[in-house]
Amino acid sequence: MNQPSASDSDGEPVDFDALPMRVGLGQFMDPTEEKLRFVKQLGCDDVLLNMYRYSPDYPHMPDNERIPLEGDAEWSYENLVELRERIEAADLRLNAIENIPISFYDKIMLGEEGREEQIEHVKTTVRNIGRAGIPMFGYHWMPSGVWRNTEVAVRGGAGASGFDGDAVDDELTHGREYTEDELWDNYEYFLEELLPVAEDAGVKMCLHPNDPPVPSLGGVPQLFRNFENFKRAMELVPSENHGLEFCLGCWSEMGEDLSEVVRYFGERGKLFYVHFRDVEGTVPKFNETFIDQGNYDAYEILSLLYDVGFSGLVIPDHTPHVEGDTDWDHRGRAHAVGYLNGMLTAIRHERGE
Repeated sequence: MNQPSASDSDGEPVDFDALPMRVGLGQFMDPTEEKLRFVKQLGCDDVLLNMYRYSPDYPHMPDNERIPLEGDAEWSYENLVELRERIEAADLRLNAIENIPISFYDKIMLGEEGREEQIEHVKTTVRNIGRAGIPMFGYHWMPSGVWRNTEVAVRGGAGASGFDGDAVDDELTHGREYTEDELWDNYEYFLEELLPVAEDAGVKMCLHPNDPPVPSLGGVPQLFRNFENFKRAMELVPSENHGLEFCLGCWSEMGEDLSEVVRYFGERGKLFYVHFRDVEGTVPKFNETFIDQGNYDAYEILSLLYDVGFSGLVIPDHTPHVEGDTDWDHRGRAHAVGYLNGMLTAIRHERGE
């Protein structure tokens, strides 16, 4: 049987590497007709699906008879093809599957008994992603997930989440304290096992930062919290198929020099796709906000991405909850898409394109 591949509206295979930098949408796991129409109405041609949690309530969630609400699981080739074809039927391109539920690989991250079984399931999932014609797999290394513990009002009273390190208690989330060496050893095992599979499957693996990027949470070290640790991650098991799911919001939380980071990883071809958002403040205390009023100059960073040759997908990440918004914050995302597309158009005009 011939392996299917992503195709455009004319039925031609898509060469994602040949596409220019472009703005798309994502951050949802249920590609309903309403969401897909909305994406297209905003002038976007690209989406990614964020499968951060498993839920039986989403009819188009990749599924098979092995998936319980907790425990080992993998996603089937057939359902991944169905997801891609559903998106292509809306004249859109599926660029990435972003995240698998934490329960699919928590034993791997923490080095617990049963990690060998989990890694085989993850390998199968990555193979199936590649067979299904989906070019990228975004992942994180956060056994406890994303932490937020404050809500603030930003411009015009829009709601935004935040983090205050002083409000975090000392309770252990996974029964004991783990060391950095343990987490690095577990991560190296993950890469050594999975990167050869990703290479064979033609899948790019994209690492997301820890959020918040603090040294430890609940007794678990947060490895991907700074520039140096990301350099180490990219050099640990060298592969052209390993790069960054470049979340600008998390990097802004770190307080790193974003221009230096973009140049370093951009010139090495390690920026695979971008989450474009910003925050006010840096760890240990920050809150999310609109992309035009955070820590960095959005136009400067988008211009730099363009100039270092980044040609991937840029999506708005979390956005403030504006008046009349939905749970997915579609109005806030529409503002961010328009802002990003306007900046990208201006950048191209500046360069005579």
